[in-house]
Amino acid sequence: MILPKRLQKGDTVGVIAPASPPNLENLEKAIPFLENLGLQVKVGPNVSKTYGYLAGTDQERLDDLHAMFTDSDVSGIICAGGGYGTGRIVSSINFDLIKSNPKTFWGYSDITYLHTAIRQKTGLVTFHGPMLSSDVGKDSFEERSRAMFQQLFQPETLQYTESFSPLQTISDGEAEGELVGGNLSLLVNTMGSPYELDTKGKLLLIEDIGEEPYRVDSFLSQLKLAGKLKEAAGIVVGDFSEAEPKKRDQSLTLEDVYDYYFSRLNKPVVSGFKIGHCQPHFAVPLGAKATLSSSSKTLTIEPGVQ
Repeated sequence: MILPKRLQKGDTVGVIAPASPPNLENLEKAIPFLENLGLQVKVGPNVSKTYGYLAGTDQERLDDLHAMFTDSDVSGIICAGGGYGTGRIVSSINFDLIKSNPKTFWGYSDITYLHTAIRQKTGLVTFHGPMLSSDVGKDSFEERSRAMFQQLFQPETLQYTESFSPLQTISDGEAEGELVGGNLSLLVNTMGSPYELDTKGKLLLIEDIGEEPYRVDSFLSQLKLAGKLKEAAGIVVGDFSEAEPKKRDQSLTLEDVYDYYFSRLNKPVVSGFKIGHCQPHFAVPLGAKATLSSSSKTLTIEPGVQ
């Protein structure tokens, strides 16, 4: 495990768009937030480009990623948004370059593919948190989400309790391990690839948006059949927004789906975490050691920076 260096006031953070084109108006509104944190901002030269549903060609998005990790003046990297596209560039990433230049890397949603690949190829802890165009630049961005960026400036043990949101125990137990995962559909997309998610002895975080219960069922079925649920030490169920059934009147609920896959696992499984496509959004370091307890309904995570 490699902990990136903490950010300090005056540091420069790079902004990239490795997936879909970000809303540039929202991105512009988000820049002052970073500046108010005492940071300087360097926007990648290809962030405003478009190539169909992508923020520039694969090579352009890859170039921005590599350039920000290479640039010695850049101390951290924050993604403008997600969408789709990181899986197209992952096989071309120079992971030796990233390992030689570890720095804070922040994003979620489609960025899950990069989180998984970077951590498993380099050991670098990365951050699953709200992005500039997708979240920070919107009027709906909440103060509790803003506060999560402070973990980049000093080593801080995070503890998620019911003071942040109500939590529900699906399966009892207590376990510790590296916190891994992210967007459920992206985790499934890694299956069978060189970047397939490793859950053995780890706490698995899952979240998603716009997926009906039958789709969540299909994703969890694939993880179950691949042994990923059995191998995990525990499961952190994040936010599943816009998950209402649309195609038919009759449907299982998400709670029914969770119960089917999780209730008999004989390991801690807790749902209700505001982690994902939601406000507030509790940002977490992926790859950091964490403890999940069903009895106290807490998730405790060790610092993601040094």
